Amino acid sequence: MDLFGGYNPSLSRLTVVSQKENLYHFPIVCNQCENAYCLNVCPAGAITRDTSGIVVIHKDKCIACGLCIEYCPIRVVVRDPETGKAFKCELCRGTPLCVEACPTGALELVSKHTPKGKIDE
Repeated sequence: MDLFGGYNPSLSRLTVVSQKENLYHFPIVCNQCENAYCLNVCPAGAITRDTSGIVVIHKDKCIACGLCIEYCPIRVVVRDPETGKAFKCELCRGTPLCVEACPTGALELVSKHTPKGKIDE
Protein backbone atom coordinates (compact mmCIF):
# COMPACT_ATOMS: atom_id res chain seq x y z
CA MET A 1 0.00 0.00 0.00
CA ASP A 2 1.55 3.30 -0.94
CA LEU A 3 0.77 6.15 1.40
CA PHE A 4 1.38 8.96 -1.09
CA GLY A 5 -0.34 7.62 -4.21
CA GLY A 6 2.78 6.67 -6.12
CA TYR A 7 6.42 5.68 -6.06
CA ASN A 8 8.62 8.45 -4.61
CA PRO A 9 11.95 7.37 -3.07
CA SER A 10 12.46 10.85 -1.58
CA LEU A 11 9.55 10.14 0.78
CA SER A 12 11.02 6.83 1.93
CA ARG A 13 11.30 6.47 5.68
CA LEU A 14 14.47 4.39 5.30
CA THR A 15 17.50 6.47 6.17
CA VAL A 16 21.09 5.29 5.89
CA VAL A 17 23.57 6.96 8.23
CA SER A 18 27.22 6.77 7.21
CA GLN A 19 30.06 7.04 9.72
CA LYS A 20 33.83 6.80 9.87
CA GLU A 21 34.46 8.32 6.44
CA ASN A 22 31.74 6.18 4.83
CA LEU A 23 33.18 2.95 6.21
CA TYR A 24 30.04 2.05 8.18
CA HIS A 25 26.49 2.36 6.90
CA PHE A 26 23.61 1.94 9.34
CA PRO A 27 20.00 1.73 8.13
CA ILE A 28 17.54 3.56 10.35
CA VAL A 29 13.89 2.55 10.03
CA CYS A 30 10.90 2.35 12.35
CA ASN A 31 11.38 -0.51 14.81
CA GLN A 32 7.62 -1.04 15.20
CA CYS A 33 8.34 -0.78 18.95
CA GLU A 34 6.57 -3.17 21.27
CA ASN A 35 5.90 -0.26 23.67
CA ALA A 36 5.55 2.43 20.99
CA TYR A 37 5.91 5.90 22.49
CA CYS A 38 4.36 7.46 19.39
CA LEU A 39 1.22 5.38 19.91
CA ASN A 40 1.12 6.04 23.65
CA VAL A 41 1.37 9.85 23.41
CA CYS A 42 -1.02 10.46 20.50
CA PRO A 43 -3.93 12.47 21.96
CA ALA A 44 -6.12 11.90 18.88
CA GLY A 45 -5.87 8.12 18.84
CA ALA A 46 -4.49 8.37 15.29
CA ILE A 47 -1.78 5.78 15.91
CA THR A 48 -2.72 2.14 16.32
CA ARG A 49 -1.18 -1.29 15.93
CA ASP A 50 -2.72 -3.50 13.26
CA THR A 51 -3.26 -7.25 13.59
CA SER A 52 0.17 -8.02 12.12
CA GLY A 53 1.91 -5.81 14.71
CA ILE A 54 2.64 -2.83 12.45
CA VAL A 55 2.30 0.59 14.11
CA VAL A 56 0.12 2.63 11.76
CA ILE A 57 -0.62 6.37 11.64
CA HIS A 58 -4.13 7.14 10.38
CA LYS A 59 -3.68 10.46 8.60
CA ASP A 60 -7.42 11.17 8.64
CA LYS A 61 -7.32 11.20 12.47
CA CYS A 62 -3.92 12.92 12.87
CA ILE A 63 -4.20 16.47 14.26
CA ALA A 64 -0.55 17.34 13.44
CA CYS A 65 0.33 18.09 17.07
CA GLY A 66 3.83 16.62 16.69
CA LEU A 67 3.94 14.68 19.96
CA CYS A 68 4.69 11.42 18.14
CA ILE A 69 7.60 13.12 16.39
CA GLU A 70 8.91 14.53 19.66
CA TYR A 71 8.69 11.24 21.55
CA CYS A 72 10.06 8.86 18.90
CA PRO A 73 13.40 7.73 20.39
CA ILE A 74 15.02 7.16 16.99
CA ARG A 75 13.43 10.11 15.16
CA VAL A 76 11.73 8.16 12.39
CA VAL A 77 8.34 9.83 12.69
CA VAL A 78 8.34 13.00 10.58
CA ARG A 79 5.91 15.56 9.16
CA ASP A 80 4.45 15.16 5.70
CA PRO A 81 5.78 18.21 3.85
CA GLU A 82 2.39 18.87 2.24
CA THR A 83 -0.10 18.22 5.06
CA GLY A 84 2.02 18.74 8.17
CA LYS A 85 0.67 15.45 9.52
CA ALA A 86 2.88 12.70 10.90
CA PHE A 87 4.12 9.77 8.87
CA LYS A 88 6.63 6.96 9.28
CA CYS A 89 7.54 3.60 7.84
CA GLU A 90 4.57 1.27 8.08
CA LEU A 91 6.31 -1.52 6.16
CA CYS A 92 3.93 -0.72 3.29
CA ARG A 93 1.40 -2.65 5.37
CA GLY A 94 3.43 -5.85 5.13
CA THR A 95 5.13 -5.75 1.74
CA PRO A 96 7.84 -3.06 1.86
CA LEU A 97 8.35 -1.53 -1.57
CA CYS A 98 11.94 -0.54 -0.67
CA VAL A 99 12.80 -4.22 -0.25
CA GLU A 100 11.18 -5.08 -3.58
CA ALA A 101 12.86 -2.16 -5.38
CA CYS A 102 16.37 -2.58 -3.96
CA PRO A 103 18.53 -3.38 -7.02
CA THR A 104 21.29 -5.10 -5.04
CA GLY A 105 19.18 -7.16 -2.66
CA ALA A 106 20.78 -5.36 0.28
CA LEU A 107 17.41 -4.86 1.98
CA GLU A 108 15.36 -7.63 3.51
CA LEU A 109 12.40 -7.81 5.85
CA VAL A 110 13.35 -9.80 8.93
CA SER A 111 10.94 -10.56 11.74
CA LYS A 112 12.08 -10.43 15.34
CA HIS A 113 10.77 -13.99 15.47
CA THR A 114 13.09 -15.15 12.67
CA PRO A 115 15.80 -17.50 14.00
CA LYS A 116 19.29 -16.01 13.80
CA GLY A 117 20.78 -16.58 10.36
CA LYS A 118 17.41 -17.34 8.75
CA ILE A 119 15.50 -14.98 6.48
CA ASP A 120 11.72 -14.71 6.25
CA GLU A 121 10.42 -16.00 2.94
